[in-house]
Amino acid sequence: MATVPYIHNVGKQVQKLQNSTLMDRNRRKWYTVQKNIGGATMNIKLTLGERLKDLRVERNLKLETLAEQTGLSKSALSKYESDDVTDLSIYAVTTLAEFYGVTTDYLLGVTENKKRPDAVLSDLHLSDGAVDVLRNGKFNHRLLCELIVHENFRRFMTDLEIYVDGYVSANIQNLNAGLEATRQMLKKKYAADENDLYMSTLKLGQIDEDEYFGRVLYDELVAILKNIKTEHRKDKTTSDGSMIDNLMKELEDAQKLEGSADEKKIRTALKAIGINYDKLTEDERKLIKKILYKTAMLKPGTLAGNRGKHRR
Repeated sequence: MATVPYIHNVGKQVQKLQNSTLMDRNRRKWYTVQKNIGGATMNIKLTLGERLKDLRVERNLKLETLAEQTGLSKSALSKYESDDVTDLSIYAVTTLAEFYGVTTDYLLGVTENKKRPDAVLSDLHLSDGAVDVLRNGKFNHRLLCELIVHENFRRFMTDLEIYVDGYVSANIQNLNAGLEATRQMLKKKYAADENDLYMSTLKLGQIDEDEYFGRVLYDELVAILKNIKTEHRKDKTTSDGSMIDNLMKELEDAQKLEGSADEKKIRTALKAIGINYDKLTEDERKLIKKILYKTAMLKPGTLAGNRGKHRR
C-alpha cells in the first residue's frame, strides 16, 4: 500500500501515513512535500477539522446551533472539528458542505477552492509561465492566496503598475526639471550658496522616482504581510516561541535525570525528537545505542555496564 508523507502537528517531523481510508487521509494536517535541489518545499493545507471550525466561526455559529440546523449531533460536530474521528460518514460530509455552501473536495482537502473547483483557466488571465510556476508548487500556495485576497493588495498592484509602466514619470521629470532650472538660475544670477535655504529646498524638492516608488511599494507590501502574519498567530503551524521554550525545558529536565553522561546524552537526543527513553524496551535501547555509536555523539565503550565491551 502506498505511503503519503505528512508532517505531524507543530513538531514538523516528516513521517509516513498509510493511505488507507478517506477519513485517515484527512484527520491530520497535511503538507505537500516536493523534492528539489534546494531541499523539500512544503505547502500547508488545513485539516478537515480546521476547515470546519473556520467555516463555523466565520458565521458566528455555536455548535448547538449548528447541530440544530444540520441535524448532526453536537458531540459528532465537536469531534469533527478536533479531528478526533474515525467514522466520518459521507452523509456528514455532504450535509456540512451543503450547509456551508462549499464543495466536499474543499472540506476533504482535495482543493483549496471552496466554490470554484472547475474554474476555467482562461478566466484567470494567466500566462503559460505563470501557470507552470503555480503548478510546480515550489512555494507556499496558501500564503500566495492570502496575499492576493488581502483588502490592500489591489492598491499595491495599482501603484506597482503606475511605477513599472511609468504613468507619472513624465510629470516627475517635468517637476524636477523646473526645480533644477530655477535653482541653476539663482545660482548663476545671484551666486547663491549651495547650502542656502532656498537652494537646498529646490534640490530636496526633486523626486527620485525609483526611491519614491520603492518606498511606497515597500510600505504597502510590509503592511499587508504584517496583517497576514498577525492572522497566522492563530494558526497551529505558526510558532509563537513556546515550542522552543518547551523544548529547552525538556532538554534541561533530561540532563537532571540519573545515569551516566552517555545515558543522559541519549535521553536528551531522544527527548528532542519526542521519544521517551523510559518507555523503550531493552532491545530498542540497545538498537538506539548501537546507532548512536556511529555518530559523534557517543564514544564506543563508555556506556554504563558496557565499558570495554564495544567491538568495532
